[in-house]
Amino acid sequence: MAELIHQIEASVSGEVSEPKIFPLPIAYNVIPNIGSEEENGYTTEEMKMRNEGRKILHAPELSVNCTCVRVPVLRSHSIALTVKTSGIPDLDVIRQDWSTAQGIGKLPVGRNYPAPLDTSDQDLVMVGRLRKDLNDPRHSVSFWCCGDQIRKGAATNAIQIAELFINPS
Repeated sequence: MAELIHQIEASVSGEVSEPKIFPLPIAYNVIPNIGSEEENGYTTEEMKMRNEGRKILHAPELSVNCTCVRVPVLRSHSIALTVKTSGIPDLDVIRQDWSTAQGIGKLPVGRNYPAPLDTSDQDLVMVGRLRKDLNDPRHSVSFWCCGDQIRKGAATNAIQIAELFINPS
């Protein structure tokens, strides 16, 4: 965060700030390479994301393919997801489920998608841009999700999952 802020401030004052933490300037840029590259061409962060989801869901064969990109925002991670369903997905039912689900916030008025600023400094996650996957519309949906990685990170999730086990209502 400090490097991003420093590079933005330098840019505003007409100076150049050489990157110290990232391999490229992070301000006004995206870097599609987080972590070190592994032999299979994926990065350590991408493999971590793939493996964590499998572990949390107790689904070692879960099909996950991801590309992690460093985007110059101070707070909130974002993710584009495509989920394969066992039946024909009903978008209205999914939206209704999201509207009543604990931990999912309401989208800003007039928008069908969240942005990182919408979820900063809170524990709620926001989801939107729900649509059927064009490659498999009978069994897949795609959507966009944002959540504050500091407020709604692994620790908060672990506590909330434990609470669900204690009080599953």
